[in-house]
Amino acid sequence: MFERIRGQTKNEYVEVYTNDDDSDTESVIESKKQKILDTTEVKSEHSLAYEAVPPLLVSVAGLMSAGWLLDVVQYWPVFTKVTELFVLVPVLLNLKGNLEMNLASRLSTLSNLGELDKPSVRYALVWGNLAVLQVQSLIVGAVAGLFSFLEGVVFHSDHVSTFHESILVIVASMVCAALSSMILGTFMCVLIILCRRFRINPDNIACPMASSLGDLLTLIILATCGEILLQYLHTYVSTAMFLILAASIPLWVRFVWSNPTVHDLLVSGWSPLFMAMVIASMAGLVLERYIEHYNGLALLTPVLNGIAGNLGSIYASRISTRLHSGEEENYRHSEIVLFLIHIPIEIVFLIFAWWFDIGHVNLSWSFSITYLFVSIICVAFTLFLSKMLTLWLWHNEYDPDNYSLPYITAIVDVVGTGLLAFSYWGLSEIGLHVENHIKKPHH
Repeated sequence: MFERIRGQTKNEYVEVYTNDDDSDTESVIESKKQKILDTTEVKSEHSLAYEAVPPLLVSVAGLMSAGWLLDVVQYWPVFTKVTELFVLVPVLLNLKGNLEMNLASRLSTLSNLGELDKPSVRYALVWGNLAVLQVQSLIVGAVAGLFSFLEGVVFHSDHVSTFHESILVIVASMVCAALSSMILGTFMCVLIILCRRFRINPDNIACPMASSLGDLLTLIILATCGEILLQYLHTYVSTAMFLILAASIPLWVRFVWSNPTVHDLLVSGWSPLFMAMVIASMAGLVLERYIEHYNGLALLTPVLNGIAGNLGSIYASRISTRLHSGEEENYRHSEIVLFLIHIPIEIVFLIFAWWFDIGHVNLSWSFSITYLFVSIICVAFTLFLSKMLTLWLWHNEYDPDNYSLPYITAIVDVVGTGLLAFSYWGLSEIGLHVENHIKKPHH
């Protein structure tokens, strides 16, 4: 059952799940109140910088690896033959990232409220959320694959597509989504439980880790699965795999429905996922059009969008936890800290990319300054959007843990990709972006 427990500083309540056998005892109620009161220490704004910077740096490494991998696999046979995969990449990364970040945000809130402290409740919540993740990943994988294929056909009528190509895109998307969700979902659950044990606020860590590692893992599985399926393109191997994956969905649904802690998630939170897919597809069209024209776009796009999206997810997750616990978030302090820490992270990324010549990026002074300016605009917009959208959802009785992150990341993907492509175009018009005025050091 769910109990309403008073928060710390306001006459507001939060709902927490409890077992029937302990819901009537006064000591348990007092214990749960104390758990909410104890979250003040782990959610202090003073811990935001030093807790958020390490996972953000790890996320940059993951995003750079994902960008480098995309720059490599774009020349693989499966990507050159089935070009709809370029449209699928940002759509699938957005949908998959949203699933795992929603999971991270939900469990972070439950962790800060003390709901993962009791083994029986923790077991039900963790396994239930992992099962929900499988249902969501299989469905959004199928929809993303079909949507990307149809979008590619509509906007590229000169390319003759076949049934076998369409089913390859859908199956690769479903396999990729399900397998990466299983691996990354398990990792996120373990990470959040460890954060609680060591009194680290998972709001500052979980979402960036889910986003960056998820992108890299998803790209690896998608490219590998696509290459394998391409070998059997004109057979019915992909069709058989699709039928098997589709048949597994009702089994996962039945398992989730039998778990009272998570069965409500089967019918809630779907609309933002698919709205985000439609929004993110615009970024996919931009990426598909310009990825071959501008060197380094494949590397810079996931890094720019990823850093901004991670900062927005941290901010939204913190606000959501505070709203659930009835506490006030120090908006100004959090915004300043998150905005300032992104600048040195972007500079470190540019230096690293230039020094090791990653992703065919021609980093002149003019381009580097332009990129930093674009990133500042993107992050400022993201933080503003995260606060306004999360508060609006809460005041309209939508749980921000399930609704805010898909919209935030999708809009950031479109804005970031558009700004980056526009900056490439602007610099190319004045002939600056192709010039590298920096002498690389001799190693």
